[in-house]
Amino acid sequence: MNAKLPRLGTAAAAIAVALGALHLALPPRENAEPAPPRRPDYFAFVRSMEGTTPDGAVKADSAERLQVDEELGYLFDYYLASLGEKDLPAVRSEIERELERRLRPAPAAEAKRLLASYLAYKRALADVESRLPKSADMAGGARARLAAMQQLRPQYFTPAQSAGLFGSADAQAADTIARLELAADRSLSAAEREARMAALDGRLPPAMREQRAAPTRVLRLEESVQQLRAQGVGDNEVYRLRAAALSPEAASRLAEVDREEADWKRRIAQYQAASRKPGAEPASQALRDAYFTPEEQRRLGAYE
Repeated sequence: MNAKLPRLGTAAAAIAVALGALHLALPPRENAEPAPPRRPDYFAFVRSMEGTTPDGAVKADSAERLQVDEELGYLFDYYLASLGEKDLPAVRSEIERELERRLRPAPAAEAKRLLASYLAYKRALADVESRLPKSADMAGGARARLAAMQQLRPQYFTPAQSAGLFGSADAQAADTIARLELAADRSLSAAEREARMAALDGRLPPAMREQRAAPTRVLRLEESVQQLRAQGVGDNEVYRLRAAALSPEAASRLAEVDREEADWKRRIAQYQAASRKPGAEPASQALRDAYFTPEEQRRLGAYE
C-alpha cells in the first residue's frame, strides 16, 4: 500500500518512496491485473491507511472460480497490517466486506473460507516461530523459518492454494537465502563467489530479476539528483530526470517527499532556535506542540 512514510533523511526518504512508486514504471507482476480503481466513497479503514487503497487484484475466472494467487494474500495482508489499531474480528469483517465488494457471491464465499484458513495458519505460524531455536547464522535461521512455514501449510491449504499464495514469496526467500550463504562461505575465492552469484542471477525469472535490479537503479538515480542539486540544478530539472528514469507519477511523489523533508528541516531549525532563546524551557511540551503533530513528536528524540 502507498502509505505516507515517516520522516527519514532526504536521500533515504526519496529512495523509500521511489521504491514504493517503482511499480508505476516496472512491468506488472506476472499473472496480475491492475488493482481496482479507487472508489469515490472509499474511506480509510484505520488512520494509518489514509491516502491508500487496498492492495491485491483479486479475481475469479469465467466459471466464477476464485483465482488463488499472491494478489489474494496481498489483500489479506493489507488489512492485517491494521492490527493494533483494530482488533482481529473487526479486521476480518472488513476483509470480508472488501471481498464482497470485489467478487460475485460464489468466489467471495470461497475467498472467505480461504481467509479463515489464512488466519489460522498465521496464528499457528506465530507459535511455531516462537519455538524455533535462536541462531547467529542469518542464512541458517532464515532457511529454518522457511522450512517451518512450508511444513505447516499442508494443514491449512491444498498444494494448489499454497503454490498460488506463497510460491512467488518462497522463490524470492530461497534466492535470498542462497545469496546469504554464498556471502558467508569463507571457503570461496572472490572470483568463485562472483561466478556463483552470477549463476543465481541467471536462474531468476525476468520479473524477479527486474525487482532485484530496481533498488540499485533508484540509489544511482538519487545519487545523481544530489549531485545535480549540489550544482544548483532546480526542481524542474530534477523532476524531468526522475520522470525519465521512473515515471511521471513516481517523480511527482518524490517531489512531494522533497517538499515535506524541506518543511520538516525548517521546523526543526525553528524549534531548536526557539528552545535556545533566553527564558525558554528546552524541549517543553508547549514548544513541541507549536511546531509538530503528536505523531511527529515521537521522532524528535534524535534531534533533542
